[in-house]
Amino acid sequence: MFNDLSTVGKYLGQAAKMLVGLPDYDTYVRHRRLLHPELPIMTEVEFIRNRQEARYGSGRSGGCC
Repeated sequence: MFNDLSTVGKYLGQAAKMLVGLPDYDTYVRHRRLLHPELPIMTEVEFIRNRQEARYGSGRSGGCC
């Protein structure tokens, strides 16, 4: 029973993160290890920063500063 509850909790947590735009680092790591083992894996901080920049841009206005 607890295994089922932990699985439900895991999926609910993933769904909540997706709703607010936070990607799942564990899924990323699993994907890289399975499909791209020759490529480096970003740290969790690098991953979150990368996903935020991909979604919202770098925060720069495109001007000189």
